[in-house]
Amino acid sequence: MRGTNSMSKTQNILIVGGGVAGLAAAIGLHNKGLKVEVVEKNADWSVYHVGIIVQANFIRALEELGLGEAAVAAGFPYKGARFMTMAGDLIAELPGDAQVDGLPSDLGLTRPALHKVLTDKVRELGIPVRLGVTFERFTDTGDGVDVTFTDGTSGRFDLLIGCDGNYSQVRAALWPDARPQFTGQGVWRYNVPRPADLEWSDLYIGKPGGKAGYCPLTETEMYIFAVFEEPGNPRFAPETLAAEMRQRLEGFGGRLGEAAQAITDPALVVYRPLEACIMPDPWYQGRVVLIGDAAHSATPHLGQGAAMAVEDAIVLADELAAKDVDTALRAFMDRRFERAKLVGTSSIQLGEWEMHPETAGDPVALTRRIREKLAEPV
Repeated sequence: MRGTNSMSKTQNILIVGGGVAGLAAAIGLHNKGLKVEVVEKNADWSVYHVGIIVQANFIRALEELGLGEAAVAAGFPYKGARFMTMAGDLIAELPGDAQVDGLPSDLGLTRPALHKVLTDKVRELGIPVRLGVTFERFTDTGDGVDVTFTDGTSGRFDLLIGCDGNYSQVRAALWPDARPQFTGQGVWRYNVPRPADLEWSDLYIGKPGGKAGYCPLTETEMYIFAVFEEPGNPRFAPETLAAEMRQRLEGFGGRLGEAAQAITDPALVVYRPLEACIMPDPWYQGRVVLIGDAAHSATPHLGQGAAMAVEDAIVLADELAAKDVDTALRAFMDRRFERAKLVGTSSIQLGEWEMHPETAGDPVALTRRIREKLAEPV
């Protein structure tokens, strides 16, 4: 239930979710002088140990939060992306920008390393974070949001920001019919030793149903990823995961074929079905707004999920610091909707082409076009 919004600026903000989007929002809002509090339902505040691909727009966004150098120090800068045949022959290179504000534009980073960069900053700034707690219910009164928490406490906030990911409970409370949908593919990830001469993130294409590749993460580590069609959205017995992942990598040559032999421990395989939920405009109702995967979860084909979340956080902080709530949320959507939608729909399109090659366009050209578009300022 909600009333009519009053025209006042936000002073006290609740962030639901302590992942990339939530922590970036907390830092960005704090830096603008706004009071924020974070609740995170997972008491251990941990993330799974796989890698993410960081491109120029993500580095630029992190630098706006004062975290660019820390992220680069925690990861491994590389030269850019290459498309390869199944045999390992070069098709095309998409080199990264030489520098972004003096920092490398393409970076491999483990999720725990990025999480540490963000959580260290949140602690340094003294931003309150409550772990093992989330909302039980909330009521939008028009000029604020009354929240009851799962630990029995309650509070009143000028704005609630849902940063609780693809399976967002904030989204479910306001948009119950907006649920992630299986896209037809799943992603497999596994960390292996990095060859000393590996300086690119390579993507091998040409196998029906998907693609695979690898990305350097540290001086000694890289991760292999495989995205393939998974008819019927199957569930796999944990002890079979290594064999299942190796099976999907059969037929690939080059460095990928060699690296696949190191996939031996099923406990270290991270498999996820690819489920997407791209919300229409607007991502807000009254005094509640969604950002990051809660608003526009997409598939990982463009490696832009974390970047979109941090960009959302920065833009939202910019607008809330300068405008009343209604005007700020509308301005936020005007700056973010088309860009995030482009990433989401293009990512899903790449997956569709992989599953239906008879309809496929040019994945290299589409990827190049999106990278160029995202190099533009937010």
